[in-house]
Amino acid sequence: MPLSREDLWDQVNHGRLSPVYVLFGEETNLRDLAAKTIAERAFSDGDFRDFNISEFTLSGDDGVKDALAAAEQLPMMSARRVILIKNVRVSQSGRGDTIKEDHESLLANYFAGPAETSVVVFIAEELNGVRKVGKFLKSSDGAVEFRQLDDGALAQRAAKQFVDAGVAIDRATVDYLISIVGPDTSRLFNEVNKLIAASFPHRVVTVELIDSLVSNTRALYNWALTNQINAGRKREALEVLAKILDDGAEPVMIVGLLGSNYRKMLMTADLMSRGVDRRDVEKATGVRGFALEGFLRASRQVGAPRLAAGIRHIADADLAIKTSVGGSGTAGPRMQIEKLVCELVSI
Repeated sequence: MPLSREDLWDQVNHGRLSPVYVLFGEETNLRDLAAKTIAERAFSDGDFRDFNISEFTLSGDDGVKDALAAAEQLPMMSARRVILIKNVRVSQSGRGDTIKEDHESLLANYFAGPAETSVVVFIAEELNGVRKVGKFLKSSDGAVEFRQLDDGALAQRAAKQFVDAGVAIDRATVDYLISIVGPDTSRLFNEVNKLIAASFPHRVVTVELIDSLVSNTRALYNWALTNQINAGRKREALEVLAKILDDGAEPVMIVGLLGSNYRKMLMTADLMSRGVDRRDVEKATGVRGFALEGFLRASRQVGAPRLAAGIRHIADADLAIKTSVGGSGTAGPRMQIEKLVCELVSI
């Protein structure tokens, strides 16, 4: 039967590897990490790893047959062989497939009696579950789906990375980092390493340090939501919000981004109205260039009273989500953020 990611890591950590794995899903970074880790853990000290690991990148009809034939070979000066089968594709249209319906009997025979001395890892780029062969692979023993991580899981991974490096960061700051990096685990890993290096000698990561080093990949949707709210377009604002939520953003993260935008708009308006030099405004708000122009236009459009009222509504929504007002799970927080957007539009 298929495995969860947790089941897979439990097998790997305890050295109980399955003879066949099928790794698929949109989170390709974790998928590739899993394949690499399986290959590493398949060998013990003293095993001749280089002689016993083979990679096959599928392109023609014979690729699957050749890979499974290699799996049947006995290992050389090692307890196991590892066969990595890459570029596995089973698409909806069938165009560009590297595993086809004709391969099903070959696969079924091997899966029913896999070589005891080999670990075969199928690494899928596309695996359509409607197609018969795709459904077979997805439902096979050792199949593991790597779904895109939600913001909570991303925050846990980032927090552990900071802790392991001996760098202090509070949960709110981790959440802020996730809110601007987005769901790309590879980029998150790199950004965390960059922040760890920049945190010396104090070994503390702050929001200010993040703003100075990390570009905001979610800014487009975030600013689009703020713009629709400022313009009083409730339907459009809710459509943008739905897109952000469907892309995996947590409601509490969106509340944090809206709060950050509103505070920066209010601060920008206040400083500019007092004639503060533009460079000092950029330094105080962390907003530069064209982005500062956007905040300035928005603050003029909305006005200080509405911005202040909006900040109060945002604080109320943040508390409601964190105290599970309206219910726990996903429904309660989603209702609260939708309610907040409607309130901000109506101010």
